[in-house]
Amino acid sequence: MAEKSFKKEVQKLRMPAGEEFRGEGILAVTKALLQSGVSYVAGYQGAPISHLMDVLSDANEILEDLGVHFESSASEATAAATLAASVNYPLRGAVTFKATVGTNVASDALANLASGGVTGGALVIVGEDYGEGSSIMQERSHAFAMKSQMWLLDPRPNLPSIVDAVEKGFELSEASHTPVMLQLRIRACHVHGHFTTKANVRPSYTLKDAIENPVRDVGRIVLPPASFGHEREKVEERWPAAVEFVRRHRLNEFFGADSAHDVGIIVQGGLYNTLMRALALVGLADVYGRTELPIYVMNVAYPTIDAEVREFCAGKRAVLMIEEGQPEFIEQALNTILRQADLPTRVHGKDCLPRAGDYTPNVVIKGLLKFVGRYLPDLIREEALPAGVRETVSTRRPVPVPVVSSASASASVQAAADAAAPRAIEAPPPALPEVHPRPPSFCTGCPERPIFTAMKLVERELGAHHISCDIGCHLFSILPPFNLGATTMGYGLGWAGAAAFNTKETDRRTISVMGDGGFWHNGLTSGVGNAVFNRSDNVLVIVDNGYSAATGGQDIMSSRADNTIRTTRNPIEAAVRGVGVKWVKTITRTYSVAKMRDTLREALTTKESGPKVIIAQSECMLNKQRRMKPLMKRWIKEGKRVVRERFGVDSDTCTGDHSCIRLSGCPSLTIRENPDPLRRDPVAAVLDSCVGCGLCGEVSHAAVLCPSFYRAELVSNAGWRERVAKRIAERVIAALQRRVKSREVAYVV
Repeated sequence: MAEKSFKKEVQKLRMPAGEEFRGEGILAVTKALLQSGVSYVAGYQGAPISHLMDVLSDANEILEDLGVHFESSASEATAAATLAASVNYPLRGAVTFKATVGTNVASDALANLASGGVTGGALVIVGEDYGEGSSIMQERSHAFAMKSQMWLLDPRPNLPSIVDAVEKGFELSEASHTPVMLQLRIRACHVHGHFTTKANVRPSYTLKDAIENPVRDVGRIVLPPASFGHEREKVEERWPAAVEFVRRHRLNEFFGADSAHDVGIIVQGGLYNTLMRALALVGLADVYGRTELPIYVMNVAYPTIDAEVREFCAGKRAVLMIEEGQPEFIEQALNTILRQADLPTRVHGKDCLPRAGDYTPNVVIKGLLKFVGRYLPDLIREEALPAGVRETVSTRRPVPVPVVSSASASASVQAAADAAAPRAIEAPPPALPEVHPRPPSFCTGCPERPIFTAMKLVERELGAHHISCDIGCHLFSILPPFNLGATTMGYGLGWAGAAAFNTKETDRRTISVMGDGGFWHNGLTSGVGNAVFNRSDNVLVIVDNGYSAATGGQDIMSSRADNTIRTTRNPIEAAVRGVGVKWVKTITRTYSVAKMRDTLREALTTKESGPKVIIAQSECMLNKQRRMKPLMKRWIKEGKRVVRERFGVDSDTCTGDHSCIRLSGCPSLTIRENPDPLRRDPVAAVLDSCVGCGLCGEVSHAAVLCPSFYRAELVSNAGWRERVAKRIAERVIAALQRRVKSREVAYVV
């Protein structure tokens, strides 16, 4: 059950030619795939393209009608290897996953694919997860494209450009016999817009044709001597073919060609919208895209088209290269191209813009003002800048660079001017109010929280243990209030990250954590199988919440949900025992903190040798709420009895110790002023966001904290007996309260 359903939206994918398609970027990508005659699609979910996988899954019936096979792959490596179908056959195929972690996982398959080359178009749609919205290490796909000689498309973030990039990407791949990477940034994936549709195309050469007519070409397999020829083929044949295709089809774009100014801007396609917003705010462009400065938009980020760069830079004093992230691959390429052509154009980039970080409009504005203020200072009228822009940029302009008359002498004059020009002194940014940091944490009612509560309780008894973490929601355990975990090496590598800590010189064991998604992705072989093979004596906790929860709640092999197009209900315990683990314990309700604690203690102290696996099961609360809330609303509307549980804190009993919060960290637990005028310590309180998981009460019981928690049942459509009982209880309570009130002594000062 994914976090969002596209069952209604995918019907737009049936639209015939000539109609206006309106929707989200990922829907446009899917429509473009169908218009391109794709034969198969595969992928692994992960932000920012999780929703693309969800769209493809919800559109499976439409894909099957067109003869398109879709798979939700076990990992990015599996997805990339699927493109092998395009090596020998004229089959168009596409795969998708998150970059750069997904590209790293898929690197072996992609490198082999790029070496041997393809016959049919092969498109790798990577979600470029870079910037402040990212959840991974800050790297770019550009380096991988360069090292494996795969062409990298970075289209302008609007629907017509994205659709054109998909369609032209297949053509470019076939024209150059090279797999093509299509980079979709976070904002591009979810941008909304419209484009004119084309008819969906059923593949002329089908998977059935390929199966029944097998083709074999040893020259496409990466083995010597063929592998040595592949490198020469890349440089001497495929690269020139790609450059010729890009030039002929004008995949890169030029704007502001009629500008009279002798400076320009070169920008990656994915940053075009940000650039235009920045130009508009400083008065150098309008909202319709008309610009005072000439702009070269690189919708093809790699390879760089030398001839287009030379044509754009000819006659210009300087250009500003807007390239997000580091190293500055494109900026370095521009300098090489211009120097080899003996063109004097000065290239600016990271000297005006930050070397790292998200290029937001505010960041780009600062870079633009540095660049334009240096070469065309009269274009910037500070009094006309919006107030918000004036507050964040320098109030002093850099010294302008004079126009040089001699091209041969321009380089030396420019260098002298640069040395003499003082640096602009930026005003300090305005003081901002201090904001309390809010690190990411588990959701309210998350079944993973009690697992780490139990670990903290065991830690109190047995002392600290080395804990190796994994990728997934459970990684939040490294942050307060749990502060558990030493390392994380990658998805499904939780146990592999502790593989070195396997020695007979100590009886102390390490703990590793792995999610059910990571287990099926990589962990069964890299972690569990490796531990069995090497006779590890350590402990693994597999967090089985029933879904690939961190990527949006998609089903996996061990999900208990029914799935019409995939096989589920394959227990993790059977797989673990199948590779040789003998000591396996399955806990079917993680909210039982005492049971979790006791099982962990047993795993860490048992005399039995060999790997030990604890499978901690409870359904992801987000998915449970998505599943149950519509049902409960329907039942209430139908007049059926519905019970919802909520927890609360008795303020008269609460001591203000707050151990419940320190050992739970639930977002619905907070503090409020103590109603007792004789006590100063604030008491614990439960917010209305409580979902009734019961963890707070379980923690109090397991840790022997306090009896202040109580459970309440909210009953809709209660029966007559419950209504009568409620009235009697209310009257008894009111009578007791009046009795207490009558005994109060009033003190008059």
